[in-house]
Amino acid sequence: MNAQNRLLWHWWMPLAMGLLCAASACATDNTTDNTTDSATPSQCFGSVSHGRLQDGVKLPKSGANFSPYSSLAVTAGRTYVHSKVAAIVQASYAALAQSRPHTRYVYGESGWASGGRFKPHRTHQNGLSVDFFVPVKDAQGRSVPLPTEASTRFGYDLEFDHAGQWNGHTIDFEALAEHLYQLDVAAKAAGAGLALVIFDRAYLPRLWATPRGAYLKKHLRFMKSQPWVRHDEHVHVDFALRCRALKP
Repeated sequence: MNAQNRLLWHWWMPLAMGLLCAASACATDNTTDNTTDSATPSQCFGSVSHGRLQDGVKLPKSGANFSPYSSLAVTAGRTYVHSKVAAIVQASYAALAQSRPHTRYVYGESGWASGGRFKPHRTHQNGLSVDFFVPVKDAQGRSVPLPTEASTRFGYDLEFDHAGQWNGHTIDFEALAEHLYQLDVAAKAAGAGLALVIFDRAYLPRLWATPRGAYLKKHLRFMKSQPWVRHDEHVHVDFALRCRALKP
């Protein structure tokens, strides 16, 4: 097995097992059916790479302009976040519905209801990490949800080329920049912020060239080093909230 296949195997097996578990209705304490309107605020502990979450809530299953990457993964409990993060994400989608009513967005993985190790990710442990798939246009220039079938490891195995294209789909960098802007605005309005954004460094000049580019370059912190996976088909966002210490 070569290095690339080992990486794909490392990614695929934990998710596949979790989805099979959901499909067979096996019991797990990670799938508590919390909702984004929970009366109990969440509490995060530790860091995104070593932490846990109390009273996590699920991201909404869908909205007028967004959907999850996999309904089966939602059932498997892989889309939980801190309650304040959920509110920020919803507020950003509401703002996007006004500024870009015809753009379709897709969100990806976030974490377990109680946080903790979330294979294959190295972070996503305390409810403050969310993956957002890139918004795309089809060959006719129409905004469409990014295809995230099981055959592409629910979108995580897609590979866009240097021009931001894959199989007739083109990354809409302007729509992506607007999403990051609205996330930052919503986070600041909630007394939080964006701690880190991870996106393929080769694509950053395309973001800077959008109408929101100057704002993003000035106000958001993008990872400068090369991440362990490419992050071309999705953007990883860590939110900035105060968390309690993680006791040993």
